[in-house]
Amino acid sequence: MRLSDLPKGAAAVVDRVDDAQANDPIAQRLRDLGFVAGEPVRLVAQGPLGADPLLIQIGSTRFALRRSEAARVAVRLKEQEAA
Repeated sequence: MRLSDLPKGAAAVVDRVDDAQANDPIAQRLRDLGFVAGEPVRLVAQGPLGADPLLIQIGSTRFALRRSEAARVAVRLKEQEAA
């Protein structure tokens, strides 16, 4: 699943950041910002009618990303812990 497709409020974990082309500067910047394998991530909010930007929380930091940028990040839904 892609970060851009994550349902609002769903908890997920980053699997990887994919390069759209060789030496993709946006993908590298996402990695530099902390989008690395194993990091918890959550879609906090999105623009009207599902438009840009997406408000993403990774750890305790929030970022506004374009949907095209978020599509570079592969995530998996976090399994719900037993209560």
